[in-house]
Amino acid sequence: MTFTVQVKVMPLKDLLDPQGKAVMGGLGNLGLKSITDVRIGKNISMQIDAATADEAKAIAEEAAKKLLANQVMEQFEISVN
Repeated sequence: MTFTVQVKVMPLKDLLDPQGKAVMGGLGNLGLKSITDVRIGKNISMQIDAATADEAKAIAEEAAKKLLANQVMEQFEISVN
């Protein structure tokens, strides 16, 4: 069976997000003062052939740990559809 898996990778909350800060400054310059924080991350969509949704999630988790996310600076969430 083929599963669609989403891996959301975001900077750790305690770390500075320079890209998010730059976007935040740009939004402020555009007059959008009510936006109080911006964090920039990645959304990765994969098609995974697996017997079960749990197996697809395990494959995606292995991919995230080995390649998709830098666990020193980023966290990730996986959802299987």
